[in-house]
Amino acid sequence: MAGRSEIVVRFAGEGGQGVVTAAEMLARAATGVGYHALTFATFPSQILGGPTWTQARVSRVPISSPGDHVDILVAFNDYAYQEHRSDVREGGVILLDPSVTPDPSDTQHRCITVPFDSLAKETGEARAANMVVMGGLSKLINMPVQFFKDFISIRFAAREGVVAANHKALDLGLNHLANEDSVSDLGNPEKPDYPQSFIKGNEAVAIGAMHAGIETYIGYPISPATPILVYMEKNLVGEGKVAIQASSEIESITGIIGAAFAGKKAMTATSGPGFTLMQEGIGLSWMAEIPIVVIDVQRGGPATGLPTKTEQSDLLTAIYPAHGDSRMPVIAPGTVEECFYGSVMAFNWAERYQGPVMLLSEHSLAERAQNIRKPDLTNVPVENRLRYTGGAGNLRYESKEISPFPSPGGPGSYVANGSEHDVFGDTTHLAKYHIHMTERRFSKLNLLEDGTYEAENTQAKIAVMPWGGSKGSVREALDLLVAEGVDLGWYYTMFVSPLPTKMLEELLSKDLVIVPELNFQGQMALNLRSYGIKAEAITQYTGLPFGPSDLAGRIKQLLAGAIKV
Repeated sequence: MAGRSEIVVRFAGEGGQGVVTAAEMLARAATGVGYHALTFATFPSQILGGPTWTQARVSRVPISSPGDHVDILVAFNDYAYQEHRSDVREGGVILLDPSVTPDPSDTQHRCITVPFDSLAKETGEARAANMVVMGGLSKLINMPVQFFKDFISIRFAAREGVVAANHKALDLGLNHLANEDSVSDLGNPEKPDYPQSFIKGNEAVAIGAMHAGIETYIGYPISPATPILVYMEKNLVGEGKVAIQASSEIESITGIIGAAFAGKKAMTATSGPGFTLMQEGIGLSWMAEIPIVVIDVQRGGPATGLPTKTEQSDLLTAIYPAHGDSRMPVIAPGTVEECFYGSVMAFNWAERYQGPVMLLSEHSLAERAQNIRKPDLTNVPVENRLRYTGGAGNLRYESKEISPFPSPGGPGSYVANGSEHDVFGDTTHLAKYHIHMTERRFSKLNLLEDGTYEAENTQAKIAVMPWGGSKGSVREALDLLVAEGVDLGWYYTMFVSPLPTKMLEELLSKDLVIVPELNFQGQMALNLRSYGIKAEAITQYTGLPFGPSDLAGRIKQLLAGAIKV
C-alpha cells in the first residue's frame, strides 16, 4: 500500500503504559515538520490501569476526523491485540509485545513482534519504550527518523542524557524493522503558509475564554472537563482575576452567578451529572438576567454512565435545563478550532443578551489534539456588557429586549431576583408582570441571530446536517457519497440555539434533512422537527465517534428507503 498519503496508527494497552503519550508524540512530531494530524483517545475511568487506546491520523492534507480503518496497530498486551485487530485493514501491520502470541489463522495482517521494553532498557532509560515504537513507525510509514530526533532534541533540550537515550531508542526501533516493507508513503511534508498551534479542544475552550476577558472561573473536577479547571488555575492570574476549585457543582454555578452579579465575566465547566446539579442555578441566571457561560463537556450517560467516552446526548437538556418557560442559547463547536471561537462567542452572547449561555463540547473534542490555524486575535471581536451610567430610578426590567446593567457599587439600583418581578425587580405575582417578563426574556434571544452557518449544494432536495463533534466524520462521509454521484446538500452550524434564521428557512424547503448524531433519541432531529423541518436522525451510541465509511453506507441505506417512499 505504499503511496498512500495518510496513515492511521492505533496504540492499545493498559492505562499507565504511555499509550496516550505515544499518539500525541506521533502527532506532535508530524505537525512540527508540516504534516497534518489529529488524535483520538478513549480510556477507562479508573486512575491507573484498564484497557486504554488512542490513535493518531497523520496526513499531507488537512483532516477532520480520527479516520476509518487502522493501518498500524501497536498492541502492548494480548487483550489489546484480540480487541483491536479486527479494526486493522487488510494488509495492515500489527506490532506486538513479546508477551502476545499472534493468531496463526490471521493471514490478513502482518504481525511483527517488537521487544519494546527490552530494547528500551538497552538505552539506560526504561521509559523509552515509546521511542522504540516511534523508530519502528518511521520505517513503516516512510517518515524520516530525524523528524522524531529533532522533536526530542527540542522537547528535552535541557536534559542531554534523556535526549541521547531517546535517540538511541529511536535507532533501535528503526533497526529492528529495517527489513520490513512500508505501509504507506507520507511523502515530504509541506508546512502551511500560516502560523499553527497544536492544541486540544479543552485548551482551545480555555484560551477562547481568556481572549473574551474572563475574570472569574469556579469549577469542580469532573471528567472530561477537569483540564479546563486546571488550565484556569494556572493561567487566570493577575489583579481582578480568580480561578478556584469549588466543593461542588452547585457551589460552582452559584459562585459564578455571584461574580457576574458583581459585574465580572464568569464561567464554569462541567459534564453530565455536574450539569444536572447546575440546572436550578442556570434557571436563576435566566430569571434574574445575569450573564454567565456554562461549559458542558458531554460524556455518555445517564447518571455516571460512560465518564470517559464520547456522546452527544445533552442537547435537549442544554436548551431546556430549567423548569418553567425558558430556552437557553447553545453553541456546540464541531472542531478544535471552533472550540476557541465558540468560547469567545459564548461570552459575547452572554454579555449581549444578559443571560446564561451553554457551550456544548464533548469528550472526543476535549481530548482531541490537532494542529489548527493560530487565530488572529485582532479579527476576533470581544463584546462587553451594556452598563447603566445614569442616576437613580432606572427600570432594570422594563424594556422588551435589553436594559443597561447596573452593577452593585455603581450608579442605579440593582436587584437580582429569582422570583417573578416587576420592572424595578421587586417580587410580584401579578399576571401582567409575568406576561411582560416572560415575553421579555424570550424576546432577548432575538439579539442572538447573528450565528453563521455553512451551506453547500443548496439546490439538493435532501441535505445532511451534523452538529457538534460529529462534523468531521459526517463531512468525510458526505465527500465519499458525492464522489459516487449522490446528490446531497450540506448544512452545518455551531450555533444550535437559536439556529440561524436563514438556515432554518432553507431547511424547511427540503424533502429530508439527515442528522447523524451520537445519541439514542436523535435529539437534534427532534429539535429540527419542532420547527416543522422533515428531519431524520442516524444515531450511534457506542461511546465512539462515527467512522466515515460506515456512516456513508448508513446514509445510502436511509436514502434508499426514502426514495422507495
